[in-house]
Amino acid sequence: MKIASWNVNSLNVRLPQLQQWLSDFAPDVVGLQETKLEDHRFPDDALLEAGYRSVFHGQKTYNGVAILARERALEDVQVAIPGFDDVQARAIAATVGDVRIVNLYVVNGQDVGTDKYDYKLRWLEAVHGWVADELKKHPKLVVLGDFNIAPDDRDVHDPATWNDGHILTSTAERDALKRLLALGLHDGFRLHNDEAGIFSWWDYRQAAFRRNLGLRIDLTLVSDALRGATAGAGIDRTPRQWERPSDHAPAFVVLG
Repeated sequence: MKIASWNVNSLNVRLPQLQQWLSDFAPDVVGLQETKLEDHRFPDDALLEAGYRSVFHGQKTYNGVAILARERALEDVQVAIPGFDDVQARAIAATVGDVRIVNLYVVNGQDVGTDKYDYKLRWLEAVHGWVADELKKHPKLVVLGDFNIAPDDRDVHDPATWNDGHILTSTAERDALKRLLALGLHDGFRLHNDEAGIFSWWDYRQAAFRRNLGLRIDLTLVSDALRGATAGAGIDRTPRQWERPSDHAPAFVVLG
């Protein structure tokens, strides 16, 4: 099973690219972030024509998440983090076969010390409790999405700049991610790749993609029960090279 995560940065803009990528890459399951569409505008019919069923949780202009499955049912759908009062559409979960998928669009946080940063840390704490509960019910679990956290210095183009005082790389954010991993999750990418300088996000400015000035903030985390079945993982840079691309490239993990 090939499971992918892609922040499309507006599905209204990127639908043709998503359709092309689904045809070329043929993932079995995809978590989308930043769809930026209200539910009644989600293109589920167009995706069904491409062979993908979908469940989604969206809002106008901002955020929005979805899970797509190729020729498989999406069952036991959970929209939003249980018990966490949040008006932003940032989380969705569904079961595909015997694998539970949790798809997250983690809060950016703006800047260290701001109200949005505090919200990010509270949001991550709520996710920790949710994922702990999900693992009890679903040992075969994949938590994926745009985490807006670069796990370590290998995942940033300039560690001197992206340091403890910077959003996406601050100690508190990285510690929150470590606490999530400590529940029994593993960074799928790092199970198969040790090297630095492989990224999933590049700013639109300063020719960042061409110069590879990026961050790896899109993650596919697999549970203990799936670790031994993880046959590969990576980043598909191809869609980032297309015309009018998302600033993110899809991250993926392959379960054998």
